[in-house]
Amino acid sequence: MASAKVRKELDCSICLNIYTDPVTLRCGHSFCRVCIDRVLDTLEGSGVYTCPECRAEFKKRPALQRNITLCNIVGNFLSTQPDQEETGIFCTYCVDSHVPAAKSCLHCEAYLCDKHLRVHSKSAEHILYDPNTSLENRKCSVHKEIFKYYCTEDSACICVSCCMIGEHRGHQMESLDEASKKKKERLRNVLQKLTTKREETEKRVQRLQERRREDQEKAAGERERVTVLFRDIKRELEDLEKRVLIEISRQEESVSLSVSDLIQQLEIKKDELSRKMRHIEEMCNMSDPVTVLQEPDTDDLCDIEGRKRHYNQVHGVRDLDVGLISEKLHTLSDIITGINVYFYVQEATSILLDVNTASNYIHISDDRKTAARSDIVQNRPLTPERFQVYPQVISTRRFSSGRHYWEVDVSKSGLWRVGMCYPSTDRRGDQSVIGHNNKSWCLRRFNNEYAVKHDNKGIQLPDNIPYDRLGICLDYEAGQLSFYSLCVPSKHLHTFTATFTEPLHAVLYVHEGCVKISG
Repeated sequence: MASAKVRKELDCSICLNIYTDPVTLRCGHSFCRVCIDRVLDTLEGSGVYTCPECRAEFKKRPALQRNITLCNIVGNFLSTQPDQEETGIFCTYCVDSHVPAAKSCLHCEAYLCDKHLRVHSKSAEHILYDPNTSLENRKCSVHKEIFKYYCTEDSACICVSCCMIGEHRGHQMESLDEASKKKKERLRNVLQKLTTKREETEKRVQRLQERRREDQEKAAGERERVTVLFRDIKRELEDLEKRVLIEISRQEESVSLSVSDLIQQLEIKKDELSRKMRHIEEMCNMSDPVTVLQEPDTDDLCDIEGRKRHYNQVHGVRDLDVGLISEKLHTLSDIITGINVYFYVQEATSILLDVNTASNYIHISDDRKTAARSDIVQNRPLTPERFQVYPQVISTRRFSSGRHYWEVDVSKSGLWRVGMCYPSTDRRGDQSVIGHNNKSWCLRRFNNEYAVKHDNKGIQLPDNIPYDRLGICLDYEAGQLSFYSLCVPSKHLHTFTATFTEPLHAVLYVHEGCVKISG
């Protein structure tokens, strides 16, 4: 009995459960911190705070002091109850023993064990809840009556007194079940929206994860390609270095042998001249005039022609053939060009042909990627933007900044042109063909010959490389339009340099054969 009385003193008067973090008001009454905070929150704005136990009033929200002694007592008590349920809620009617409660009756304001639950009233007003539901949370903090209605204007659960004489009088009311049903419906709608958003988020996460995997795979592939590329470049550079050094050594040896032979001849000549000089000095020192006069004439010792011949031989020694060395170094330029092409043309820009500009003598494929000469007039309307004289078409996309790249597959025969032009290019006159005006740049095939043209000025291109697949690179800010043959290795064909004053469109001219944009 003593234990039951002690147990009773450890119950919070608000939640009727054992104290949790007990705090004390200035009036001396103690409550769970969460419980008293909730009560004080409901009194916010009323101008006065009251103690739920003794109704003591406070003008300001009272400070909560932790009741350390009561907290220790609760802790010691719970430590001696090893078999107690986690909720610490016991049957109200089992006063002689601590029997865990199975349900709580809101109408009776009592906790019921299984035994007392069997004999409890089954009428509608006796609503049963789980025992961990605080009865105090279902009662009005002002009138201490059970909640019956829901005020839709203040979004609050209220009792009958609140409805009849309290601050909610005259407000729109709903039963708790009706209000709960409506809120559940709203929550279901919110749940449905959140579910949809979560599914969309999951799909997006999956797409991003897939994108990340693709990027990682692509990066790994690019690393491998770069590694192979530079390994090949290093090998080519090493081979080139060896060939150039061998050529220099060969020329050095050849020139050195030639110079050595000439030095040897000159040394012999020098000895001969020295001998003759000594003989002449001896004659000059003779006192006998007859001997001097009888000596053969020595004018040939000063053979001017001989000295000229030797002088020419010395200065006629050939130098190192720098031209041949430079020719070998042209291979280095090809290697560098290959590197530039590799890094410049990593990914082609997506380009579609604009049917609204296509001549009636050119057929455009359904995917708007291929243009071919048509023997059947297409009967498209003659609008200002349409090419009317020559079989041409431009792209829908325009480029006014940045670096861009696109590729085309062209016929190995026929007559065609590929390039870029301004949107203001003439669409009707004789000057409308690309390359024949100052508003377009192109690479053309005509009579089995290839050339680049701008403003009707052409530059012939070599015909010993394949032209069936071409790459076009645009660097708008740098004012450069470059053409490449995408053979192996890629070959740089020509670069136009200009100051672009308008956006640029890709443009195709197909008089014979077809041209297909890749990608």
